[in-house]
Amino acid sequence: MTTSTLTSASALTNRAPFVVPALADLGWRTNEANVVSERIAGSLRLLQQAVTIQRRLVHAGDKIYEAGQPFKYLYVLNSGIFKTINASQDGREQVVGLHFKGDWLGFDGIARGRYGCDAVAMDTAEVWCLSYESLCQAAATQPALLALLHESMSREITRDRDSLLSLCTLSADARVADFLRYWAESLAQRGLRTDQITLRMTRAEIGNYLGMTLETVSRALTRLASKNLIGFTAKGRRDILIPDVNQLAAFIESSLPAARNTTLQ
Repeated sequence: MTTSTLTSASALTNRAPFVVPALADLGWRTNEANVVSERIAGSLRLLQQAVTIQRRLVHAGDKIYEAGQPFKYLYVLNSGIFKTINASQDGREQVVGLHFKGDWLGFDGIARGRYGCDAVAMDTAEVWCLSYESLCQAAATQPALLALLHESMSREITRDRDSLLSLCTLSADARVADFLRYWAESLAQRGLRTDQITLRMTRAEIGNYLGMTLETVSRALTRLASKNLIGFTAKGRRDILIPDVNQLAAFIESSLPAARNTTLQ
């Protein structure tokens, strides 16, 4: 395992504080988030009942697998946050995915028998290791487990499609807003606090994930703060205040017409 230290990469203009509404007042904590939370809990219960699980505790910077390693296991996050990274031949790293509790890791290894990327913990996490061979054997006799496996694959495909759509159609400010919205809603769906979120990525890593430079990310965050869509705490620039995710979503939606008229180069 390797350990890396994520450090803050930029500073943004200080702005006057604004009042963050209480959690009970956040309209976006909707029934949909509760439905997703129940689905995740049900999926984890099913796995515990259906297959043998190896529990593994990891810390920030630890890798549960690396690109090129033989594929043997699928992994399910029981807690924590992970990122997946692809490395180019010249050594450059590209963040290609973010994963939260209930998400699966390792699907990319099925086709070629080797993992196609690195899976790196962004904080302390518990990972469930599932033997792929044993999982397939159990799924052959348990339709609910087979359905869970297919649904998880489908969600992974959908996330990849949505990420590509964001990259191709949204402006820089809207891409950053969509990133923050996705992070906050992922936490909400897992019953976690969302009016103040702690990003586990540097500005440079966010830019890498969104296809923009560190400076562009910093400027986008500044503009979002000037619109009172987000704010920053006094203790650090990784702690983002989000008074209302619905307002972030509305801002993203409002940017779509202009984005659709943009010619991709």
